[in-house]
Amino acid sequence: MSQDREKPQGASEPAECTATVGGRRVTYLDSQGPGPVLLALHGHFGRGRIFAPLARALAGRYRLLAPDQRGHGHSDRADSYAPEAYADDAAALLDALAIPSAAVLGHSMGGAVAFVLAARAPERVSALLVADMTVLNREPEAHPVLDCSTWPRRAESRGALGAAIEARGVPDAAYFLDSAAEFDDGWGLLCDTGDMMASQRAFAGDLSAWWRASRQPALLMRAEHSFMLSERVARRMADARPRTELLAFPGCGHWLYEDDPDGFARAVGGFLDRAVG
Repeated sequence: MSQDREKPQGASEPAECTATVGGRRVTYLDSQGPGPVLLALHGHFGRGRIFAPLARALAGRYRLLAPDQRGHGHSDRADSYAPEAYADDAAALLDALAIPSAAVLGHSMGGAVAFVLAARAPERVSALLVADMTVLNREPEAHPVLDCSTWPRRAESRGALGAAIEARGVPDAAYFLDSAAEFDDGWGLLCDTGDMMASQRAFAGDLSAWWRASRQPALLMRAEHSFMLSERVARRMADARPRTELLAFPGCGHWLYEDDPDGFARAVGGFLDRAVG
């Protein structure tokens, strides 16, 4: 394992880091602070840097690690996008950084990775936090696959890329544009749309067995206006798993960490204080 770190700008500014794990490059955010570790996992099309505001809010209390997961951001692509493969990546990154265990937070697809990791390697997960992810990732309870197969590979500008994505049925491309970059031949996403189709399909179905298979203290967070996690399924999840708290985020959509960053940080920090602090 090799690492290449850039110094943070200040005590509470997370650093952009890279590691070679299992022969693949992994890019991750590291707050490098004191305290227990929180491993934060983004959803499909995302990047670890979405958790930078949370890292700043928890500075001095918890060390936050947020990788670009396989096939996302600046991390390398992979042959498999099965939930188990993502979970193994998370465990391998903890191994590479000599971290025996961590609290694990995941948003959307990252939430499923978190509870799969908690089931497969319970000794590595001290507490589990799942933000707006369902265990019934199938129609009609959820819409597991966003068809990105016709999205453009390149556009002449960031704005043109966003417009092209929105023209294909996405109401607001802002989340996806956080993973946009300028290449030699124009603007495009850092993730491959074919990989994203394969990954989304790999997570489709009933994930309940993975969810029920662990016993760590857990916080399940649901956005009021979620298109992923219904109130009925959220209550079912909380009832099905011991030591699970259910918390609603009024007025928020699926990206609740962005819609209510202060409330999200309070919820995460408060739960960690109770569970591992």
